[in-house]
Amino acid sequence: MAALLEHESQIFLELFHRDGLVVCARGLGIDRLLLRFLRLYCEPASLVLVLNTSPAEEEYFIDQLRSDGVVHLPRRVTNEIANNTRYEFYTQGGVIFATSRILVVDFLTDRIPANLITGILVYKAHRIIESCQEAFILRLYRQKNKQGFIKAFTDNAVAFNTGFCHVERVMKNLFVGKLYLWPRFHIAVHSFLEKHKPEVVEIHVAMTPAMLAIQTAILDILNACLRELKRYNPALEVEDLSLENAIAKPFDKTIRHYLDPLWHQLGAKTKSLVQDLKILRTLLLYLTQYDCVTFLNLLESLKASEKAFGENSGWLFLDSSTSMFVNARARVYRIADEKLKGKASGSEKRDVKKENEPKRELVLESNPKWEALREVLKEIENENKNSDNLGGPGQVLICASDDRACAQLREYIIAGAEAFLTRLYNKTFGKDEKAGEVWIKDQKAIKSKGNAKPDLGPQAKKAKLTASSKQNKHKKQQDRTIIQMIGKTEEEKREEVEVEDNEELSGSQEGNTEETIPEDFDVNLPSDCYYGIFKDPLTIIHPLQGCGDPYALTRVLHEVEPRYVVLYDAELTFVRQLEIYKASRPGKPLRQVDLARFLVCVCLWFLREKASMVVPEEREGRDETNLDLLRDARPASVSADTRKAGGQEQKGVQQTVIVDMREFRSELPSLIHRRGIDIEPVTLEVGDYILTPDICVERKSISDLIGSLNNGRLYAQCVSMCRYYKRPVLLIEFDPNKPFSLIPRGSLQPEISSNDVTSKLTLLTLHFPKLRILWCPSPHATAELFEELKQNHPQPNAETAMAVTADSEILPESDKYNPGPQDFLLKMPGVNTKNCRALMTHVKSIAELVTLSKDELSKILGNAASATQLYDFIHLTYAEALAKGKSKR
Repeated sequence: MAALLEHESQIFLELFHRDGLVVCARGLGIDRLLLRFLRLYCEPASLVLVLNTSPAEEEYFIDQLRSDGVVHLPRRVTNEIANNTRYEFYTQGGVIFATSRILVVDFLTDRIPANLITGILVYKAHRIIESCQEAFILRLYRQKNKQGFIKAFTDNAVAFNTGFCHVERVMKNLFVGKLYLWPRFHIAVHSFLEKHKPEVVEIHVAMTPAMLAIQTAILDILNACLRELKRYNPALEVEDLSLENAIAKPFDKTIRHYLDPLWHQLGAKTKSLVQDLKILRTLLLYLTQYDCVTFLNLLESLKASEKAFGENSGWLFLDSSTSMFVNARARVYRIADEKLKGKASGSEKRDVKKENEPKRELVLESNPKWEALREVLKEIENENKNSDNLGGPGQVLICASDDRACAQLREYIIAGAEAFLTRLYNKTFGKDEKAGEVWIKDQKAIKSKGNAKPDLGPQAKKAKLTASSKQNKHKKQQDRTIIQMIGKTEEEKREEVEVEDNEELSGSQEGNTEETIPEDFDVNLPSDCYYGIFKDPLTIIHPLQGCGDPYALTRVLHEVEPRYVVLYDAELTFVRQLEIYKASRPGKPLRQVDLARFLVCVCLWFLREKASMVVPEEREGRDETNLDLLRDARPASVSADTRKAGGQEQKGVQQTVIVDMREFRSELPSLIHRRGIDIEPVTLEVGDYILTPDICVERKSISDLIGSLNNGRLYAQCVSMCRYYKRPVLLIEFDPNKPFSLIPRGSLQPEISSNDVTSKLTLLTLHFPKLRILWCPSPHATAELFEELKQNHPQPNAETAMAVTADSEILPESDKYNPGPQDFLLKMPGVNTKNCRALMTHVKSIAELVTLSKDELSKILGNAASATQLYDFIHLTYAEALAKGKSKR
């Protein structure tokens, strides 16, 4: 493990001596700091829990500690460890990674020795809100352990800029009283990194005239869509919905912030405009990020999808749209102005018709950033020729935004712009047979000349083509994302409308190395995301985003140890990571080349927040004075009896709720516990929450409700609840910030439909009269409602609740009847919920029921009119009943 840098050692010492929350700038190595603490506590004498880490992050930390020679490596708590051995597992000590659901259950059931815990390390601490499981764990831990430490880490300072007093609320949930701020401009960080800063070369790349014209057209269309959006929604006249903000990354979040509360009330035109805005933003990205053929293919796909599915995108008819299409096609091809002379005979008409079609002459404009990259690689090659003073040729790492950009760069460097774009055009549009022949000839020429592009110099002539581990990663169906966006319901469009940046919109790159037979790239690299180019010196391309391993780029950086890093796409986090990388390797050269210019805005609001923040002395919860550790302002064991004068309080039993283990993925158990109600986590087959011996609750979100209604699962759950509990409850939770509508706007149907959600919900209530449906706007409201429902009722028994299954023989005294015939009986005339029980008590079966006389039925039902209705329903034919009715008139 590399030694800590000067400022990292200072952070470590401050946090070691006093618990707190460390907020670092992105890329400054928050993982290095956490690793140092993990190494410190990797011993049996201590027991340290680590919260909020993903499996990939845990694997990275364990690998780093293993390579550093740590003997007692961190362990993971999974479901494979039996419950009865869990306590022994914890007492073995060391660092333990565990999911929040397992830890919550273990704390509630005392399977973890809370008093023996040395401390808790919290990663990605900006996510710790009051209702999350990690906050629940920290509260349970601090209630049972007053001595252990809590140390929190995060490098996402921007996340604290949302909401009111977000920093203070997170620290309150963490039970820490100290905030450590370490931005990039901190004097200690700045002064140290300035001493070891890498050599930075920034290259400004200008767009071609056609690209500038397309960009202008897209901006004009964006502006027109924004005006239309404001016209249809006058309430959205806000400064945030401006053209300047529309091209910024956070615009999607901004527009959701304004439209989510009223999305279910918006018309189809507004939703279509929101979709158009996202597609236009994607076009801006594709214009500069990828090649001309890929951009044109996206445009043609949008136009084709509009014709195929009848989607009326108004911006396609604007003059700016025409200009965009003209310039996009001009970057790829131009129409040859040739006229055939002479007339053809009848047998040659078909050939003449084919020849009369306009011929395309390929233009295939290269991306300007490609040319800049080629110049950079030439310069690096020349420097490597005279690199004796530096210990030989230097390794090269090229970083692009995503996998698609990396794959295109690799093809460009190997084959050249003209050959790559020609083949890409032929593969995408498939209309130019000669283009395919040219591609094959070029490939044969490249192979005969040593499998390298001559323009890259002598090094490339001698280099062997290498195979990427991701040759076939980009095989996607044509227009996949565009087709997915069309034909969705309005609710699905809202979630899936964005054309994903990393998705292939065509099969244009399918089999992009199939014509070449490369050798294996047998370099021992820890990542499977890289794209190999040359072996001597090692030159690879790696994506900045989209890797399954969040530390893939970090692993490659330390394994390859490049002397040259080319940022094809600049990312601030990786730039800072390069600074830390250079500072940790003093004396070794590092040149950073940026092909894209970027601006960094530093907000000082965080420092102002810290200056005005008031932290009470009891914040850390090491004694009983911290009110946040109290589960309720009024103890749960005390209930007010309002029937007595003055509302005198009367002691009662401790309130308890039985919760299904699967429900600990939600935040509701934490809020119930916060209200002073004890929780017993068990495995329930019927219901999610048992409030009293009679009240069983099945909790559903809106999406769960619709899915359960469609597949019939909710019906089966209601059958079980109504059979075993007197008061079954269906609880439907929704987010008040995201209103919904079960009926699409303008599609109210006068009749019941089998496909309508409201119709299914109505039929459910008719079929289960005992079922009560509760609508709650948030988990907070649900917890309060549960507390009210439990008042003056006995507590449930966990063993009894666990014994209730769908096929259980244990039934309540009132439900020892077959539910099928019972429901059938209730549908008969003259039978109701009042006399049904008496009828089932005296009659064993429906077969016996039909043998009873009218007088016998009258004695059982206690009502002659009801007995007559039931007797006539069983014994009279339709004609006899009709005649009897006429005679009464």
